[in-house]
Amino acid sequence: MFFRNIPGGMRMAVTDTVTGLEVHDVRFPTSERRDGSDAMNPDPDYSAAYVVLHTDGGPQGHGFCFTIGRGNDVMAAAIRSLAPYVTGRPAPATAADLAALHHDLTHDSQLRWLGPEKGVMQMAAGALVNAAWDLAAGRAGLPVWEFLATLTPEELVSLVDFRYLSDALTPDEALALLRAAEPGRAARTARLRAEGYPAYTTSPGWLGYDDTELVRLAKQAVADGFGQIKLKVGADLDDDRRRLRLARDAVGPGIRIAVDANQRWDVAEAVRWMTALAPWAPYWIEEPTSPDDVLGHAAVRSGQPVKVATGEHVANRVVFKQLLQAGAVDFVQIDAARVAGVNENLAILLLAAKYGVPVCPHAGGVGLCELVQHLSMFDYVAVSGSWEDRVIEYVDHLHDHFTDPVVLDHGRYRAPTAPGFSARMKPASLAAHRYPDGPVWRARQKPRHHQGEQEVSV
Repeated sequence: MFFRNIPGGMRMAVTDTVTGLEVHDVRFPTSERRDGSDAMNPDPDYSAAYVVLHTDGGPQGHGFCFTIGRGNDVMAAAIRSLAPYVTGRPAPATAADLAALHHDLTHDSQLRWLGPEKGVMQMAAGALVNAAWDLAAGRAGLPVWEFLATLTPEELVSLVDFRYLSDALTPDEALALLRAAEPGRAARTARLRAEGYPAYTTSPGWLGYDDTELVRLAKQAVADGFGQIKLKVGADLDDDRRRLRLARDAVGPGIRIAVDANQRWDVAEAVRWMTALAPWAPYWIEEPTSPDDVLGHAAVRSGQPVKVATGEHVANRVVFKQLLQAGAVDFVQIDAARVAGVNENLAILLLAAKYGVPVCPHAGGVGLCELVQHLSMFDYVAVSGSWEDRVIEYVDHLHDHFTDPVVLDHGRYRAPTAPGFSARMKPASLAAHRYPDGPVWRARQKPRHHQGEQEVSV
C-alpha cells in the first residue's frame, strides 16, 4: 500500500496489483579483455537474467540473476516460469507480503523437485524476491538497507524460513539477536551515513592480467584508499608465487591480500598450495574446493595457516548452517543473487551472527555490488552491529549501466540514498546488450559470405 494525494489535501491509500513481468537476457562481452578471469572461469561474459515487475499503479520492481554468459537464457526461462506466482497478486509492501511471496516462490512442490532449494530455480526465485523488495522499498521511499532496518525484530524473524535451521538457530534465538541490536540502530545508521562501509577490491587480481597490469592496479588500489585487495590463484603454483610476491611488493606489508581459487582444488592440493603461498601472508583463501564440501573446507582450514572464506556459490541457508556448525569457515561470503533473495540472505546473516563469524559478501559481476551493499549495511545496523573484520568486495566494472550505481569514497561504500535496491539498469543499456540481437552482440556476430547462390557462415 502507498498513498496518493487527492484534491483537498487529503491522501488516499492505494493498493497496486502486479500486472506482469518482463525478462531480458542481457550480456556484456567482458571476456574480450579477460575481465573477471580466474582459474576455473577463464572467459566470463558478465550477464544478467533481468526482470522487471509491472504494477497497475505505475511503480516497478527490478531484479536479476547474475551469470557469466552461456546459460543466461536458461535463467531467463526459469524466471518466466515463475510468473504465475507473481502476477495478479497485490504489490508487496509489508514484511508479511514479502514473506508470503518468498514462501510461494520456493515451495511449489513440482518446481522444488528441480533443486530442491538450489540451482537455477532457487536463483530465479531470488531474482523475483529481490525485485519485490526493490518494489516495496521504492514505494516506501527508502533504500532497501534502510527499509529493512525500519522493520521490527518480530517482522524480520517472520521473513525467515526456519525449516532445516532450528537445530542451529531457532526463531527465539534470532529474535533475541535482533532485539539486542535494536537500541544501537540509530547511532549505527548515522555512522554509516557519515563514514560509509569498508570495501576491498579484486580489480588488480584477474588471472588474465599480465604482471604489469597487476602491479599498476595494486598500487592504484592503495592510492584509492583500499586496505585489502584480492588475487585469483589456482592455475599454476609458480605463477601464483610470482604474482603474490609482485603484489606484496607493490602494496607493502600493511595491506591485506586475499586469494581466491574459485573451487579449483581437491583438499590435499589446497593444503599444499596454500602452505606454499603462506610466506606472503594471504589474508584468506576463498573457495579452496567444492562449495558443497563442508568437511573439505574444515580440513583445509585445519590443515594450513591461512583463514578460509566461502559462500558465493553456496546454494542455500542449509549449507551455510553446516559450514558454521562444522567450524569450516572464518568468513561467510553471501551473494545477493545466488540464494532465494533477501529473505534467505537474512537467514544466513542471522546464522553468521549466532556463530560470531564475519560476513564479507561476494560482489563484482554485473550489479552484484549494487545489491549486496544493502545487505551488509542492514547487517551492520540491525543484526551484527559490527563492521570489524568485515568488507564488501568491489570491482570497477559495469556500474555505469545502472541508474543508482555504487559510490566508492576512499575505499568505502557510501550508503545509498535512492529508494529501492539499486537494481535498475538504464533502458539504453538493456537495449544495447540484449542477447543475441542487441547492437553490441550483432556487431560481434561472425560475418556471412556468399558462395555461389548459397550463404555460408564463416
